[in-house]
Amino acid sequence: MTEKQAEGKARRQRYSAEFRRQALLRATKDGVAVAARDLGLPPAQLYAWRGRAQQQGQDAEAQQLVQSELARLKREMTRLEEEKCLFKKGGGVLREAAEVKYATMKVHEGEFAVRLMCRVLSVSPSGYYAWCSRVPSKRAQARSALDAQVREAFEGRKGREGAPRLSRRLGRGRRQVAASLRRQGLRAKAARKFKATTNSNHTLPVAANLLQQDFTAQRRNQVWTGDITYIATDEGWLYLAVVLDLYSRKVVGWSMSDRMTATLVCDALRMALFRRQKPRGVIMHTDRGSQYCSREHRALLETHGLIASMSARGNCYDNAAMESWNHSLKVEAIHGERFVTREQAQAHVFEYIEVDYNRTRLHSTLGYLSPEQFEQSQAA
Repeated sequence: MTEKQAEGKARRQRYSAEFRRQALLRATKDGVAVAARDLGLPPAQLYAWRGRAQQQGQDAEAQQLVQSELARLKREMTRLEEEKCLFKKGGGVLREAAEVKYATMKVHEGEFAVRLMCRVLSVSPSGYYAWCSRVPSKRAQARSALDAQVREAFEGRKGREGAPRLSRRLGRGRRQVAASLRRQGLRAKAARKFKATTNSNHTLPVAANLLQQDFTAQRRNQVWTGDITYIATDEGWLYLAVVLDLYSRKVVGWSMSDRMTATLVCDALRMALFRRQKPRGVIMHTDRGSQYCSREHRALLETHGLIASMSARGNCYDNAAMESWNHSLKVEAIHGERFVTREQAQAHVFEYIEVDYNRTRLHSTLGYLSPEQFEQSQAA
């Protein structure tokens, strides 16, 4: 297959209605060009989806809410554009000593006006110029520059990465980065305990465990694994079903709902089938939950020539790769967040999966590449 044909085939991928809806909301908020870049889509695809949605009158209420919020943000940004831009780069040092603020200002001196930086960081111009007149040692300069670089990377990743991944991302020594994080009091998000969502108390048929805790795959679409997790919102629980390709650890299918039903897991599997061009012979490994043992899910597997595999009852180690993904989601994207509505949580999870995890999050199992980067490197 030629490169042009492969590109054409990729652009003909089918996406679920939920994916398209979230992509359009993101395009409305951030612009088509930015959304297309973040999601790895051609801009023409987003324009086509938006045209069809407008023609059919779909998502009118959601778009109206986003447009209203966008108008409010534009009014606010008119007054705070420069401050916001600076705050993204140096706002994290607001609680630090004046010397740390001065070091951050020095890094961005050619980018922002000194008086603007002083106003945002609550220091005086005279204090900054006095600090500049003192010549620090080369070691102190190097440490200040490293601290600013580490903080910017840490905040750019929303506190989701510690020293191992940040050191890879920055090309610096792991001990150097760890020491810088400790100096600045920066700690990556930590884990909590979460309740199980699996209901294995049923009389539905179950499949044999074909993996036996071997979570390796030699090629794409050889082994998929799936699970259900949940997110708390003020409106109630939001349930998330995910399908993961063990070869690249890429999320190839997902679905969200306020109910934990067989339809939830089937929608996630359908999305995976469409995005992967409906491969046959894939092992689909899950737990023994009633949703995965349901007639609807079993029929979907049979229709598309997929092979069912299930973990032993109550043994979380039999689906450890999926448990690890759930852990990453909760620690990196859910901890410390409050979701007023399920819609807000859906947009947050969509961004984590499609923009952060699949495309930019460095995965230790993949040699510190993202799932998308790993698949591209193996296809080259």
